[in-house]
Amino acid sequence: MHSIELYFLLFISYSVFGWVMEVIVKFIQYKRFINRGFLIGPYCPIYGFGALFITLLLNKYIEYPMLLFIVAIIICSILEYMTSLVLEKIYHARWWDYSNKKFNLNGRICVNTMIPFGILGMIMMYVFNPLVFKFYNYLNINTLNIICIIIFSIFLFDLITSLIVLGEIRKDNKVLDKDNTEEMRRKVREIILSRGLLHRRLLRAYPNFRYIGIIVKKNINKAKRHKDKIIKKISKK
Repeated sequence: MHSIELYFLLFISYSVFGWVMEVIVKFIQYKRFINRGFLIGPYCPIYGFGALFITLLLNKYIEYPMLLFIVAIIICSILEYMTSLVLEKIYHARWWDYSNKKFNLNGRICVNTMIPFGILGMIMMYVFNPLVFKFYNYLNINTLNIICIIIFSIFLFDLITSLIVLGEIRKDNKVLDKDNTEEMRRKVREIILSRGLLHRRLLRAYPNFRYIGIIVKKNINKAKRHKDKIIKKISKK
């Protein structure tokens, strides 16, 4: 039976691993370093939570690789979808969007990310978890507690600071002019860039950041065009 301290270190370990993976992918895509994630430090908590859920829920399926693969995909997809939905509801912004990808669900998840999550889940359960738990189990309880207290304090400070930054961005969104889509996109970037270093870092971390009003505006315009077509058809008849 693993202790809470070990699970916390597992969460941090995979959060850091996820951050490293995201940085590598974005470096290949944009040819420059991008500090991914909402937090300042080198960790992406969504990967840590995914690792915790998979570890806690799928340990009983360790003898069934195919079932583990499928359930890992389901767990990670639900987590990614709900994270996107909650962030959008709170901050009125879309931080990532897979709408241009094939086989996506509301632009929040897509097959391109679901399959790799399943593969990572299997690698984690069969390779990384045994090594991670073995390493942390070598530490005595006092050392383990000290490490956890230090890391948790840093993480908590980072989380509070980052939430303050996100809260300011949310306030900025409310003062935007919603009549012009392109103007709105430009103002979003200008407001964030005009603020401090942490705001600019967040914008660089998510180059595809979009104020949700832009998406709503597009949908309204699309609905208007559809309505005009129907009116023309009715008029002809």
